[in-house]
Amino acid sequence: MWNGAISFSLIHIPVSLHTAARSSTIELDLLDKRDFAPVGYQRYNKTTGKVVDWNDVVKGYEYEKGEYVVLTDEDFRRANVEASRTIDIQTFVDRDAISPYYFDTPYFLVPDKGGERVYALLREALEQSKKLAVATFVLRNRQHVAALMPVGDAIVLNTLRYQEEIQEAPQTVKKASAASGRELDMALKLIDEMTEKWQPGQFKNTYRDDLMKRIQEKVKSGQTHALTQPDEEAARPRASGGKVVDLMSLLQRSLEQRGGGAANEGAVRASKRKHSAVRRRSSNVRAARRA
Repeated sequence: MWNGAISFSLIHIPVSLHTAARSSTIELDLLDKRDFAPVGYQRYNKTTGKVVDWNDVVKGYEYEKGEYVVLTDEDFRRANVEASRTIDIQTFVDRDAISPYYFDTPYFLVPDKGGERVYALLREALEQSKKLAVATFVLRNRQHVAALMPVGDAIVLNTLRYQEEIQEAPQTVKKASAASGRELDMALKLIDEMTEKWQPGQFKNTYRDDLMKRIQEKVKSGQTHALTQPDEEAARPRASGGKVVDLMSLLQRSLEQRGGGAANEGAVRASKRKHSAVRRRSSNVRAARRA
């Protein structure tokens, strides 16, 4: 889908870009609910009202009201020939320096003929240095900033969102209170109990299967044109939060379910005794003041 080169300092690596992700969503058509006929989209000439064939559509920039300059792919290329053909590495950063919400779309970078040796050198250098290469390049008439990272034997290019595209965290996140030391200890224990090697193959798009099952149920029961209405329970608005959660109790039960609770029972009892002692001392102080 793109051919060019990785460039940094005096290094030049001919590569091609290949899609690294694919959608697993179910393709749904839009229908007119009056007769269930497919709804289509048409490109039409706003002056004549006639449908325009896709081959007759070009891109244009309105430089004055109603006046356009037409742009072709060659115009986009000539705007900056180097930027449109080169993945230009600007800097290197630590592997964990970029927050996850900056990452957008992954692509495989594949070395072209004559670039295999330098490609392997860059991949190995990134691996051993634990760094990411941050680069700029043009794809589909838009300039992107991207991170290059070693993944197995390949280099993966992941486009990044620009800083102005990132929203600030909601105020509720900023105001969230910190957990106590004991709660944090138990949370860390639970995380340790649940930690295992990353195996992406164990995660399946089960909702897609569930939706297909629902579709097959409607076909089998002859309800292909039935507009399913929501249940009363589902339609009823949910009450807002406000329930006080006993976090210590939930953490303890979670650990017990995973077999890690026995080692914590003594510590929990000690914590309860400590809280009881504090309450007794507070009561004694209040009683002394009243006397």
